[in-house]
Amino acid sequence: MVLFGGILSIKTISFLVFCVFVIAGLGYLLGRITIKGVSLGTAGVFIVALLFGAFLYSPLKAQLMAGSESYVKNALKIVENLGLILFVTSVGFIAGPSFFGDLKKNFKSYILLGVIIILIGGLSCAGCIVFDNKIFGRDLEEAGAMLVGLLSGSLTSTPAFSAAKATVNQAGDLEDVVAVGHGIAYLFGVVGVVLFVQLVPKFTKANMDEERAKLSESAPEAPSKLNGSELELDPFGFCAFSIVAVLGVFFGSFKFGNFSLTTTGGCLILSLVFGHFQKIGKVSIMPQEATLKVFRELGLMLFLIGAGVAGGASFVEHFQWIYFIYGIIMTLLPMIIGFIFARFVLKLNLLNNLGSICGGMTSTPALGTLISTAGTEKVAGAYASTYPIALVAVVLVSQFLIIIFR
Repeated sequence: MVLFGGILSIKTISFLVFCVFVIAGLGYLLGRITIKGVSLGTAGVFIVALLFGAFLYSPLKAQLMAGSESYVKNALKIVENLGLILFVTSVGFIAGPSFFGDLKKNFKSYILLGVIIILIGGLSCAGCIVFDNKIFGRDLEEAGAMLVGLLSGSLTSTPAFSAAKATVNQAGDLEDVVAVGHGIAYLFGVVGVVLFVQLVPKFTKANMDEERAKLSESAPEAPSKLNGSELELDPFGFCAFSIVAVLGVFFGSFKFGNFSLTTTGGCLILSLVFGHFQKIGKVSIMPQEATLKVFRELGLMLFLIGAGVAGGASFVEHFQWIYFIYGIIMTLLPMIIGFIFARFVLKLNLLNNLGSICGGMTSTPALGTLISTAGTEKVAGAYASTYPIALVAVVLVSQFLIIIFR
């Protein structure tokens, strides 16, 4: 079988699939462990994937064939991207029916919060660059490339990562430096936000029944546009889902300079639109609710495995404690300040606040955890509303930081 420009045997592919399921099984077991009401949930898969990448990535390459690193990386990237497509398309369909009503009501708040989160992240990154230069004497340009990589990892933002690499290549060959920073910060960037959305309701002693009621008031259930007489393309909605996913990938591939919506943004926006309208003429374009829930969880699992294994290998290879500390700062400061601003200035209810934090931090895993913590999928609307704002802002901020610290 020809794959990735080389030859991979059926046995090799079967071994890779075997590894994926081993990580998934152990990860869900780890995610079930609860300490004082806090658990990793699906993010347990990410922890196991990180450990797998840290300790078994090199043996995995050896098991496949000599010089197979590019095959393994590409296989992991396929798993990651497939997971992203499944997850964000499902989230878009789920949030679509009530999305535009919620957006209309809280539009200014979502924009402000998304921008503030990214600006705080950018300012903390700039502060770390200057500190690193003054204390450790590292060259500003190299420190800037490393720290911007840390910023993209702290916000788990692939678009920011790609934009930063493209920008540094215009001035010098620092792409690998950006990649190292991204890999170091990615671990806490995922786990930090996942724990944050679980711990905040406990620290604030929130009554989740009351919070779900408040969320329903700000994002009321939109009436279905389907009356049961529409033509279904298939019983589960796989066809409609696939069409939207394909259009989303295509839409996200368009580039405007160094910026593009990427697969994530394209699939999210298209599925929000299709989820809002639900039908075209007499044809239903809304997948079944059960299908969306399964695809959402499956997608999150695959994304965490693909990103986690690669991230674990990079983390071990390039880890430096000071860079890890910088990454923690760039994750915590935007979250904490953003949450306080949303609560006391914007007056957002708790679940809208946390949903927006997930979107502002561009954190896919945290949204999955928040849905479980909140007991409602309506929080996806706040995430979907804030995410595009943060997506654009983090790309611009990353490029700006690299330019000013050349």
